[in-house]
Amino acid sequence: MKSPGHLHGVISVVALAVLMTACAAVQAPLPPSLELPRPPNDLRAVRKGDRVYLFWTTPTRTIDHQSVRRPGPTRICRSLENAMNSCGTPVGNQAPIARTEGEKKGMPAVKPEATFVDTLPRELQEQNPTRLASYAVEALNLEARSAGMSNRVQVALAPTQPPPGSFRAEVTKDGVVLTWDWQEPSSKIPDLSYQCRIYRTFLETGTEAKLADVDCSLGRYEDGTIEWQKNYQYRVEVVTSVKLPSQETPCATKPEGNNGSTNCISVSFIEGDDSPPQRVFTKDIYPPAVPTGLQAVFSGPGQPPFVDLLWTPDTDADLAGYNVYRREEGGTFAKINSDVVKTPAYRDGNVASGKTYSYAVTAVDERGNESARSEEASETVPQEP
Repeated sequence: MKSPGHLHGVISVVALAVLMTACAAVQAPLPPSLELPRPPNDLRAVRKGDRVYLFWTTPTRTIDHQSVRRPGPTRICRSLENAMNSCGTPVGNQAPIARTEGEKKGMPAVKPEATFVDTLPRELQEQNPTRLASYAVEALNLEARSAGMSNRVQVALAPTQPPPGSFRAEVTKDGVVLTWDWQEPSSKIPDLSYQCRIYRTFLETGTEAKLADVDCSLGRYEDGTIEWQKNYQYRVEVVTSVKLPSQETPCATKPEGNNGSTNCISVSFIEGDDSPPQRVFTKDIYPPAVPTGLQAVFSGPGQPPFVDLLWTPDTDADLAGYNVYRREEGGTFAKINSDVVKTPAYRDGNVASGKTYSYAVTAVDERGNESARSEEASETVPQEP
């Protein structure tokens, strides 16, 4: 049996070994985080009229891979220089987005999308109609320091035109007819041209579609792709197209009139402001076309008496069928079919010998709109011998 003194010695040795191991594991302290947010790398820009809409993801990590705990504001930078080496005088500042309760408790940070709207001064547009404006954003910490600017994006500076005046929408039998008033700009700028762009929204689903780009001076567009009994909303805007010299991509061949330069010419399209929307309900009150080519032919001898009617098919897309009308001499027309006739033919077996019958047909659509009667066709049933 070991003595108490021997056990005390063993415990002391073990304790010393543990202490030495712990001391060996101690490392030099890490330097404090600079708290510099990573520069955004997904900046996007969309121009509409005089406004430029910027979108980017707010950084949630620093350049030394730490969570951004104390975010500062974001500078919005705009320049006419392609290089854009520094922000210069910002055109705006975006306040920091407050941390969520979850982030304060150590949960992973959410990457919210930040937005900013820059309004281009009219003088800047008119003085630089064939130039580009460059944008970047710079995320700061609370000490107004940053790790650099985001990726750069560019928009054309060409001035846009206001929407056409007196925009109207009217439902007709062929579709929705859009009309507007258009006045050419008083001063024309080389390399700029204009078209009217028409959008339609299907209100039942909120789906919007671009219908067409048309010459504004036409002042009219017919939408023949509608469905009846639906709610639609229309708007029109003026799209400015501008020819811009490319600063980056050299041409494989010299463009016409380039005078030896190797820069390509690109075209940028800028949407102007929208007209007031016009809402319509496409109520179908328009009957199909009047049938044509009606013929009436008696059955001939040796057969039960009947009169066969034939006419030219109606081509309306929403055609449901036809109604057949008959009158005797001196009488008035009365419909003789009980159900809508689906094909352009009908056999009248309710005839008597020695009588003359006159016929007319109408076309009926799916909503019960009925055309006027066709021209008459007559046939006489011979007397029985």
